[in-house]
Amino acid sequence: MKDAPSLPIALTVAGSDSGGGAGIQADLKTFAALGVHGASVITCLTAQNPAAVLGVEPVRPTMVRRQLEAVFAELPPQAIKTGMLYSAAIIREVARFLGELRRRPPLIVDPVMVAGSGARLLKPGAVRTLTEELLPLATLLTPNVPEAEALTGLRIREPEDLRAAARLLHRRHRCAVLFKGGHLSDSREAVDLFYDGQTELLLRAPWVKDVSTHGTGCTYAAAVAAWCARGLPLAEAVRRAKQFVTAAIARSRRIGRHWVLGFWR
Repeated sequence: MKDAPSLPIALTVAGSDSGGGAGIQADLKTFAALGVHGASVITCLTAQNPAAVLGVEPVRPTMVRRQLEAVFAELPPQAIKTGMLYSAAIIREVARFLGELRRRPPLIVDPVMVAGSGARLLKPGAVRTLTEELLPLATLLTPNVPEAEALTGLRIREPEDLRAAARLLHRRHRCAVLFKGGHLSDSREAVDLFYDGQTELLLRAPWVKDVSTHGTGCTYAAAVAAWCARGLPLAEAVRRAKQFVTAAIARSRRIGRHWVLGFWR
């Protein structure tokens, strides 16, 4: 087996979802589906199912760093995705570690703030730490509409509003932006916008009705990280990630009284 090709590695730094639909669990399933080995750093334990978040228990920041050290010592990733970071202390520890790297792989930051059920997944005081300490390290920022409004202070209702917000965030943080427009009022299409200062992509897909979208944001950002780990340029990684998450929604399957994204081909 000495001549067996090596798998690319992607790292997710996020919270654990006990229901398996979002967070670390969704990220690792996405990595596996796209042919990438997934390593993980768990920031929080959540007591969660598709209907509600019943509790959140953050991991000590020192333990978050130990996990990062363990992964990078033997499994240096070709791409990193961050999700639920929860507190200023955890964000600061992650940013400090990544800032110390001599060679930092592409960093995809999904600024998880609120669960689909409405539960807060980022403490209010942590938003400033996120913008000042982690986003300067980011390659790509992937907010949904409510997160984009929180980060920019703009009201976003139409695709043109996405353009204005994308340019504002790119100017502020000097990173590419992928706005996930699934929360826009037009329910006929899921419209996303990618902007890196030069290239703009408007990504459209038919809206899939009557299925749960729990975990789609995590899956989308993880798919970008997976394609980056496989060596694709960022814009193409985003394009393929859009195709992947659209197909996963369309292939959703029932679990109990709920739906789960269809990662299986």
